Amino acid sequence: MGISQYIKEIGRGKDGARALSREQAADLLGQVLDGTVTDLEIGAFCLAMRIKGETPDEMAGFLDAVHQRLNRLPASDTPTVVLPSYNGARKLPLLTPLLALLLAREGLPVLIHGTATESSRIFISEVLAALDIHAHAAVTSIAPGEVVFIPTELLCPALKRLLDVRCVVGLRNPAHSLVKIMNPCLGKSLVISSYTHPEYAVSMAQTFELTKAHALLLRGTEGEVVADARRMPQMEAFIGGQRVLLQEGVKGTLPSVPSLPKEIDAASTAAYIQSVLAGKSPLPTSIAQQVEHILHLVRQL
Repeated sequence: MGISQYIKEIGRGKDGARALSREQAADLLGQVLDGTVTDLEIGAFCLAMRIKGETPDEMAGFLDAVHQRLNRLPASDTPTVVLPSYNGARKLPLLTPLLALLLAREGLPVLIHGTATESSRIFISEVLAALDIHAHAAVTSIAPGEVVFIPTELLCPALKRLLDVRCVVGLRNPAHSLVKIMNPCLGKSLVISSYTHPEYAVSMAQTFELTKAHALLLRGTEGEVVADARRMPQMEAFIGGQRVLLQEGVKGTLPSVPSLPKEIDAASTAAYIQSVLAGKSPLPTSIAQQVEHILHLVRQL
């Protein structure tokens, strides 16, 4: 069948490209994930979408294709909190595991999924290993109060391969946004999602609305889903796709900023997280507020 007809539409440049319908986008990405197209076609697709940019309808269609191919976690009695982790630490410590462990302490099942997408950052698997939380070898259910890390390649091997295209062409593609908004769980769950640039906040919010998602959206720490310990970001909720502003963003640095570790290596980050959990170091205000918002949303599911 091929995807050349779609590439003709999306590959006409920033001004000449035409948007695909949700159904067309689902068919296009479905063929890419199923491996029925050539590497050349995949490269053309990635470059065309990078230049054109994704519409909310296209992202919803891509998400439909991903959800049809995910190895999804079984439903549980308690809603699961989903934390994607793909950006890692560049200048600040990676505190996504702290958010996960705080939520688990409240009795919630927590799924972290992710994979390394660059070679120069500290990634979630490294920090979790330093906390003695290791990747699962299979997709399994999660007990209340448990944190489970499942690598992307277990959830959808084809999606992992599409992420890895960046290593060849040097540019992100739709997969890098999809992993932040996809829901690998059956049953009740809440996806925590983040963006790095304001334009992504708009498109991601519209995609959550179109797909009737249960989600929390914020500008996280260097692209990670945990609130920046130094700031109070805006936080928006989506329950069945209905958008609600939970938290007004505060410009600038918070009046009281905790002392973060100067090094961002896995061991230093894990030691800081353990210190916060033990009450020896203060919990950053923004992360405490994020936990409260998540608990509030989970009670609505």
